[in-house]
Amino acid sequence: MAKILIIEDEAAIRRVLTKILSEESKDYQVEEAGDGLEGINKIREEDYDLVLCDIKMPKMDGVEVLEAARKLKPEVPMVMISGHGDLDTAVNTMRLGAFDYISKPPDLNRLLNTVRNALDRKTLVVENIKLKKKVSKKYEMVGESEEIGQIKAMIEKVAPTDARVLITGPNGTGKELVAHWLHEKSERSKGPLVEVNCAAIPSELIESELFGHVKGAFTSANKDRAGKFEAANGGTIFLDEIGDMSLSAQAKVLRALQESRVQRVGSDKDIKVDVRVVAATNKNLKQEIADGNFREDLYHRLAVILIKVPALNDRRNDIPILIAHFAKKISQEQGTALKTFSSKAIDLLKAYDWTGNIRELRNVVERLIILSGAEVTEGDVKLFASK
Repeated sequence: MAKILIIEDEAAIRRVLTKILSEESKDYQVEEAGDGLEGINKIREEDYDLVLCDIKMPKMDGVEVLEAARKLKPEVPMVMISGHGDLDTAVNTMRLGAFDYISKPPDLNRLLNTVRNALDRKTLVVENIKLKKKVSKKYEMVGESEEIGQIKAMIEKVAPTDARVLITGPNGTGKELVAHWLHEKSERSKGPLVEVNCAAIPSELIESELFGHVKGAFTSANKDRAGKFEAANGGTIFLDEIGDMSLSAQAKVLRALQESRVQRVGSDKDIKVDVRVVAATNKNLKQEIADGNFREDLYHRLAVILIKVPALNDRRNDIPILIAHFAKKISQEQGTALKTFSSKAIDLLKAYDWTGNIRELRNVVERLIILSGAEVTEGDVKLFASK
């Protein structure tokens, strides 16, 4: 059932709107507020699917209600009700985030169409929010150790800026999680996050992958193709394992960072891009610079902010929390009952040498859940989790 709030100081107009909406659908539950202050208090306390709000009202006018409601419940569509003299203001409210406006006296068809469209939009917004929460849960950072707390605090400070970030740490520690949270908490979160695994792309193809190419640039270039930098325009590009990038590609990335422009392979035309760069590596880039494998100028461009993700062996107190997290997640994925781990099993897992870090721990937890009984015991760990 759709819950609709009408904020209108003229009782006669409130009654008419309530009657029209109630007769239109039994699925509409309509509530009323006699002024802007009462309306905003209701919005604060209740969850509405749509708000119809007059512009000229005592205590709080419609513009003030709109601005306050957008802060309290930004997902709720607001339709403004305007008198003839309020049309300019009504149009301005659209710029402030109103879904639409209707004039007094309301045209029946226009009113009902606007209400239906606004409710449809609310449904889409809620679905997108749920989807985003699912995506965020996929990249949840689990742990209560001091090391993880420091990373989370750093993300909170750095994410809202456009500063470039270099994430370091061994394989399997979750560097990609840090990259996703930097994007999710940034002003670019509505834009794309484009991931590039530099180690997985052959050196002869990395430039085409990053910057695109024009038709005929090389044998298999049958048509023009945009690169990852163009795809990430307005958002974030995550260059994973950047230490494996060729020197030639490094030079082009450096130019892209310096000038905010790229050139497709085979073209001399500049394409302007607005991209935040987050990079990650498991290598010691300073040693790679000394060995002649990585450009020092590119390193300093990338490493404005350094975030080091610790090995699992350096945050063993998080292992029980991670085991519980993975056990719950795996049981949900497999549709099976949640299995518990005995305290001795957890202590044994805490003492392991996790060279594969969190990725390895997750695999071991999954193996134990599949092969063990209702409770994972110390014996199960010794039998099934042996290296």
